[in-house]
Amino acid sequence: MIGRLTGTLIEKLPPTVCLDVNGVGYDIDVPMSTLYDLPELGAKVTLYTHLAVREDAHTLFGFLHAAERSTFRALIKVSGIGSRTALALLSGMSVSDLANAIANQDAALLLKVPGIGKKTAERLLLELRGKLGDTHSTQTNSVNHSQTDILNALIALGYSERESQTALKTLPAEITVSEGIRMALKSLAK
Repeated sequence: MIGRLTGTLIEKLPPTVCLDVNGVGYDIDVPMSTLYDLPELGAKVTLYTHLAVREDAHTLFGFLHAAERSTFRALIKVSGIGSRTALALLSGMSVSDLANAIANQDAALLLKVPGIGKKTAERLLLELRGKLGDTHSTQTNSVNHSQTDILNALIALGYSERESQTALKTLPAEITVSEGIRMALKSLAK
């Protein structure tokens, strides 16, 4: 499987981007959240990828953050949720918003995403309960927005809430989300 690609961004045609990796152009479908955060054409970029192999196509999906890819993979495991629907969900809401909607069993928030109906929203709430993390523990209520995003990312990466909370305690209060995730992962690797 192709897990990550680093190369030069040569084309943006939503929802697809083309990444030149040593002379080979990879067409990669990305959620709109990733598309908006990509640098200008000609810049070097790294995308976490998921290769979907079907009888009629091999499709690469790309994400700027590992947490987005983990959430994408959790979404496509839900019966009736395909790659396009998972991409639409990640385009319509952030990983932390999705985790909060699942934790709070908030179908109304999921229904705001185009293409998600009532039955699909209910299936997502049922099948993903506890898999994207419960962001409303007593300790979580006291952390700032960045730390909530970091916590959600760590949980989406497969760490338990206890491990994630412990890693959060080692981080400075005013840290960015991306730097916080990197530092927390280093802390958890020890």
